[in-house]
Amino acid sequence: MTRIALLQMNSGIDPEANCETIVSAAKNAREGGADILFTPEMALLLDRDRSRAAAWIESSGPAEMAEKLAKTAQDIGIDIALGSMPTKGSGNRWANRSVYFRSGGGDPVQYDKIHMFDVELAGGESWRESNAYEPGQEVVTVDDTPIGKLGLTVCYDVRFPALFEELGQRRCDAISVPAAFTVPTGEAHWHLMLRARAVEASAFVIAAAQVGEHQDGRSTYGHSLVVDPWGEVLLDMAGEGPGLGFADIDLERIAQVRAQVPSLANRRPIPKSETSS
Repeated sequence: MTRIALLQMNSGIDPEANCETIVSAAKNAREGGADILFTPEMALLLDRDRSRAAAWIESSGPAEMAEKLAKTAQDIGIDIALGSMPTKGSGNRWANRSVYFRSGGGDPVQYDKIHMFDVELAGGESWRESNAYEPGQEVVTVDDTPIGKLGLTVCYDVRFPALFEELGQRRCDAISVPAAFTVPTGEAHWHLMLRARAVEASAFVIAAAQVGEHQDGRSTYGHSLVVDPWGEVLLDMAGEGPGLGFADIDLERIAQVRAQVPSLANRRPIPKSETSS
């Protein structure tokens, strides 16, 4: 049995303050017996004002914060799965980057969010993530974590089953889905999709989330979740506010579920047909 911790955050526009929240949570998580701390999407900076955010993103700030979190992981003795942070990409746009820091040191593992959140919601909210962020090009897993092989995704990725099918075929034991879900979409789809992705991949799904009213004016849904491979919810932090939650991961559960419902082993290519009716 391995204990993990999820940090439900109300990140604001001050990266230093957000980072201190993560460092403090890492200490409390380790004291609580956790081997990994999971944080939400945009844990270090949540700011929809892109002109204001650019000053930090284009500076040395992201690299300095990464170094600080890497040192924190080593000093405290806990892995830190930073849900994501904005940072400079390879071209003219930024990257929405998830980073995994090991307590034993070494190079962090990085994943850039593949699917961009470009939507018009019925309530009037409009999001064009691709205007500022470039999509990632690689599926990424982290081997030999305290909970086995961990697949990395970010927020809107959860709506694309093919990514989770790939992570399932790679036999991930757990998949991280850090998020900053809007309230309307969260109420309608959050629990439904996370439980479905866990069942499809026959893996634990770990989803640390942003929550509440943020400094930049947005509202997020909360309800940080841990779901087991059978689709059972092991932890739901609800939507009241930020805080630290714990869940115990039984890795033997994965083999039990995959033996009962061997959908990964039974997968076949979908036949292509020119016939229509």
